[in-house]
Amino acid sequence: MYFYGKVSELQFFMSEPSSQRPVGVIGAGSFGTAIANLLAHNVDVLLYSRNQELVESINRSRENLGVRISSSVQATHDLQHLAEQCRLLFPIVPSTNFRKMMHSLGPHLRPYHMLIHGTKGFDINEVGEENGRMQAITREQVSTMSEVIRQESVVVRVGCLSGPNLASEIMEGQPTATLIASPFDEVIHAGKMALDSKRFHVFGSHEILGAELAGALKNVIALGSGILKGKGLGKNIQAMLITRGLIEMVHFGKAMGASGQAFFGTAGIGDLIATATSKNSRNFTFGFRLGQGESFATISDTMPELAEGVRTLQITRQLADYYKLRVPITEMLYRIIFEGYDIDRAMEYLMTYPYDVDVDFL
Repeated sequence: MYFYGKVSELQFFMSEPSSQRPVGVIGAGSFGTAIANLLAHNVDVLLYSRNQELVESINRSRENLGVRISSSVQATHDLQHLAEQCRLLFPIVPSTNFRKMMHSLGPHLRPYHMLIHGTKGFDINEVGEENGRMQAITREQVSTMSEVIRQESVVVRVGCLSGPNLASEIMEGQPTATLIASPFDEVIHAGKMALDSKRFHVFGSHEILGAELAGALKNVIALGSGILKGKGLGKNIQAMLITRGLIEMVHFGKAMGASGQAFFGTAGIGDLIATATSKNSRNFTFGFRLGQGESFATISDTMPELAEGVRTLQITRQLADYYKLRVPITEMLYRIIFEGYDIDRAMEYLMTYPYDVDVDFL
């Protein structure tokens, strides 16, 4: 565990409301907008978007994505201004754009900045394709978002925001909880003080790798859960998929260096249940439409934001080969989504798969 002037840092971040610095949010998508409005209960907020027209629209209309924006939120198109004004930043952009964003933001960051990302996915580099398929990858080619932050900036104190945080429910004002994971106590405390409210409870953990992996891997299981629902199947088989999927998540996590314990809290089971059972989840919705017979291309072309689990599935399928893991759900989902494998045949395979024991990781 690391400690760097915890008391002075908290005083620096959370001084009197009239004099404290704003908190920055990078990304004005659905989740970024939801987090900005939550932060606005406690602090002034700068919300960054690379789309200058959107920035002007938010500041003029005080709305985004049909949601009313708090008067304490000011949109900006200037990364340098954001970094100069804010010491605590929440980057919330898709994993496909995360490194590019950090490459642009990095030169403006200093060691005193704290970053708590809310992106659930992986970054990969130097990976080619052959016949439309991702080539084999190693762990060294896969980075979590906290690793990308460290690679692209001088920032050391990073954290991860993870948990059952469906953006649509947050924007409706429904209560929920989240987890801020970081090896640094001051990051957890600063995040809690900025985000905690009567409708948004913040837990803390030092298991940042486990939280990041749980947040990414559960999206794959949500795809499968949506497929079952789209096929008209019931809760029994859905529950089986979610529980066996959780076991595969734990195996991935342990292989990549995380503890199994990290998957049994808010960022693990909590987020998995929410994402794998809600029509407000993009991953569940993608799977649901696939189960109803729509094609991959049609779904991708008509969803405003591509489900993160689709890209994550490509990566985890290759990581399973790299670590030599037995992950039949991951394998079948890959075949269904990327190879057009028959869903009924895949279900038959999973129902007859020779699992040795129910729980084999404790």
